[in-house]
Amino acid sequence: MTSVATARHGEVDASVARLVDWLETGEVQAGMLADDCFLDLSLPHWRIQVEGVADCLAVRREQHPFPGAVRVERVDRTEGGFVMAFEERWVAEGQTWYCREQFAADVDPRGAITDLRVYCTGDWDEARQAEHAAEVKLIRP
Repeated sequence: MTSVATARHGEVDASVARLVDWLETGEVQAGMLADDCFLDLSLPHWRIQVEGVADCLAVRREQHPFPGAVRVERVDRTEGGFVMAFEERWVAEGQTWYCREQFAADVDPRGAITDLRVYCTGDWDEARQAEHAAEVKLIRP
C-alpha cells in the first residue's frame, strides 16, 4: 500500500474536477493521474488492477469508452484524498445506459491521483433500468 500524504482541500477539489471532466468528455487534463497511478477496478463479476497512467486510461477506454453525464451524489474528503459517489448516463448502441459508481482516491500534494479504487454496479441498459423502476421505489435519487 502506498504511503498517503495529507491532502489539502484545494488539491482535492481540483482532483475531483479533473476526474469528473474526464468522465464527461473523455479528455484527460494534465496532472489528473500520477505517473505511477494504481487502479483497482471492481465490477459485479470481475476485478482488474493496473499501474501507470497509460494502463489506467486504457482500462477506461476498453471497459467504458463512452463519455456522458455525471451526477455527483457526494464527495467526502479523506486525510489522503477523497471518496466520490456518482451516477453516469451515456448513449451507446442506440440507447441510454446507466451505472452507479464509487471512487476512492489518494492524491499527492499536487492533486494528482496516485491510487484509485473503483466500485461499479455494472452497466444497465434501458430494459434493466425499466425493470428496476417497475419493481423498486427509491427513497432518494
